[in-house]
Amino acid sequence: MVSTTFTHLSNEKQTKIRQALLKEFSEQPLAIAQVAPIVKTAGIARGAFYKYFDDLIDAYKYLYGIAMQDIHSDIHNKASGQLDPQFYLNQVEAFVKGAQDSQYFGLIKMHLMKNESLVSQDNVDPTTVSSQEWATMILSHEAIKEIVINPKEQPIVMQRLAEALNLLAGKGKK
Repeated sequence: MVSTTFTHLSNEKQTKIRQALLKEFSEQPLAIAQVAPIVKTAGIARGAFYKYFDDLIDAYKYLYGIAMQDIHSDIHNKASGQLDPQFYLNQVEAFVKGAQDSQYFGLIKMHLMKNESLVSQDNVDPTTVSSQEWATMILSHEAIKEIVINPKEQPIVMQRLAEALNLLAGKGKK
């Protein structure tokens, strides 16, 4: 978790460090990312990096959390209770567009291609949601992943997602 020392830095200094993190984590998979280019780009001492973050994974989780907050800020997250396939299709499209239009697109693409399995996630416990909701979340995430990695496939991925969600909602042919 980012330290209080980091949160007490000026906004300008925090932004400079976030930009250095973004550069490294967008260009290098987490498994080979290094502190040296980050501190050089940010203009900070190596010791300062470790005052702000426990390690590279901590810095990565911090930055990825910022990216997700930024992209999700314009997405309506209230489901109606009933499985509404169109709601989830709209959510996927909004997330993909938000990611593509953001400064974090390279980070998100690298995350989905290389880093997702290296960083523990605060995923929803499948025992706390219905099977239908859980399946919808998994399908939506995989659709996002496919579209981010292969943008030209968006129409077919969205069509397949629509078909699958309609089946889950009991609205499609089996």
